[in-house]
Amino acid sequence: MSALRVCVEGVGLWSPRLGNFAALQALLCGATPPPPAARPAAATLPPNERRRAPESVLLAIEVAGQAVAMSGRDAATLACVFASSHGDQATTDYMCRTLAQAPTELSPTRFHNSVHNAPAGYWTIATGCHAPSTAVAAQHASFGAGLLEAVTLALSDQRPVLLVCSDTAGSGPLRKVTGCTQSFGCALLLSPTPGEATLTQLALTLTPLHAATPLPEPLASWSDTNASAAALPLLALLATGHGCCELGAAATLGLHIALENIA
Repeated sequence: MSALRVCVEGVGLWSPRLGNFAALQALLCGATPPPPAARPAAATLPPNERRRAPESVLLAIEVAGQAVAMSGRDAATLACVFASSHGDQATTDYMCRTLAQAPTELSPTRFHNSVHNAPAGYWTIATGCHAPSTAVAAQHASFGAGLLEAVTLALSDQRPVLLVCSDTAGSGPLRKVTGCTQSFGCALLLSPTPGEATLTQLALTLTPLHAATPLPEPLASWSDTNASAAALPLLALLATGHGCCELGAAATLGLHIALENIA
């Protein structure tokens, strides 16, 4: 099939070791960027919501806000795709323990935060966004599946789309199952056409699933600590400004992605 082409206008990134996309660029240039704050700032949320929101929401809102700020777009107008392999693992662990031991003590607020599209809800309410939103989960292929969904939406509707992919560290028995030992989140602002804010253009081709592209040495082990860190091969390309990579988008489906500079 012919390649799907979409432009990148903004990039968001947060982990306990990197607080934004500029920190990743510095790391790949050999520098040692300062560590971020202990928790994502998520400044897009009103203060009361920020205090009550779980880490899973703060992480997603933080990277979404970074990508939108870089693009200069109005968040209220953006369709969005929120992807996560495991959702809010701490809340899921809490709910399982509470239902097993004292089900009548289950917190309605914690239950509200357990749904997979909770970050999308917080984001659209905080930004006043009435554009379409989608929540995606595809285990370790969640970033690739979310990217394919966002690119398809951007091209079919000819509109900019915000993609967010994030997972927090595992909690309780889930940590052994998911293997998530640290939080990681990223976001891309995608547009179907070039504009003043365009950073680069992606050419995506569907392929049979092959091995994921190896990461450069400073990041080599990071993808083992969080399923959403599967985005790192593409983020590394965006940070260096050239090259291609392959990502998983489903159990047997891959995405070959090449960066194309726009003159």
